[in-house]
Amino acid sequence: MALDQKMENYALSVQEEIKQIIRDMCAIPAPSHHEEKRAEFCKKWFEDNGFENVSIDAALNVLAPVNVTSDNKITIYMAHTDTVFPELTPLPFSEDDEFMYSPGVTDDTANLAVLMVCARYFKDHFKGGKDGVLFVANSCEEGLGNLKGSRQIMADFASRTKEFITIDGTCLDRIVTCAVGSHRYKVTVKTEGGHSYGNFGNRNAIAVLSSMISLLYSVKVPVEGNSKTTYNVGTISGGTSVNTIAQDACMMYEYRSDNKNCLAKMQKMFEQTVETFRSMGIEVEVEKVGDRPCSGEIDETAFAALKNRISSAIRETLGMDSREASSSTDANMPLSLGIPAVCISGCRGAGCHTREEKLEKASLLPGCRLLLDIICEN
Repeated sequence: MALDQKMENYALSVQEEIKQIIRDMCAIPAPSHHEEKRAEFCKKWFEDNGFENVSIDAALNVLAPVNVTSDNKITIYMAHTDTVFPELTPLPFSEDDEFMYSPGVTDDTANLAVLMVCARYFKDHFKGGKDGVLFVANSCEEGLGNLKGSRQIMADFASRTKEFITIDGTCLDRIVTCAVGSHRYKVTVKTEGGHSYGNFGNRNAIAVLSSMISLLYSVKVPVEGNSKTTYNVGTISGGTSVNTIAQDACMMYEYRSDNKNCLAKMQKMFEQTVETFRSMGIEVEVEKVGDRPCSGEIDETAFAALKNRISSAIRETLGMDSREASSSTDANMPLSLGIPAVCISGCRGAGCHTREEKLEKASLLPGCRLLLDIICEN
């Protein structure tokens, strides 16, 4: 569906409002599991703009329903409130004529702002129908947030969800249609340690952990068809001092795959590696800190209809050919349950997950046009 003149005029008229929402939200820290203040901001915004029955659930998701009854089918649109940055104090913000600069400004603050104003247009012009639309500002998409917000939404609404669209990222032509699953672990190695001179010869936990990392990095990743599987040690820590044989050392380790069979093979490999070191009398503690699922079995006809609707909107609204991709997003949860789901973007920018993150201001207009087209065709 191409935008009519009323929608086009609306998209043009809300550009400064979108930018102000972004400025306001960038001033509100929102690390995963601590999105309370941004959630309250979003709830108040929805209420001030005429949404009824707005609520915040136990996972800190903000729910703004339109025509959602106790049992009708619904389409879900969501964008996340959390950022990867751990600070609980405001992050630096600046802007010039072309860009806004702030950690988290695109991921996912700008996308959420665009979704909010587009949700208002839909609410104000909703013509009625049996199905409902649920707009969500969700929590815990990033890192060790482990998709807590999306999990809660699926726990509450999966049986009634017809389609699921999450707004994230900075590529307006990209449609994420395949979920990259992952397992994340905190692995701690413990040894007897001791004085570096007096107890020389005792096992050093850092050395043992290094050997484990070396073994994990020697693995040949499994492949099925065009699948992609990866692994990474993201952090290491441990030891006491330069003259102490380390008694403990810890790492954060993950593996990912867009194929559930390959993910299972990586899990088996990891577990075998841990058992190999335990068999040598080494104490190894493993804590799973993240578990994101791959795509499950999805009705091909329903999924194709959603993908075609999104790709048509990108082509007609932006004049671009779309491309499908795999990624780890809030769409992982519905995809794993067999619900047609995609992730699209409502802005362009660069430097995501870095302190140099920036938003291209001019991209907010095409992003707004795209979301209006998709939502109002619902």
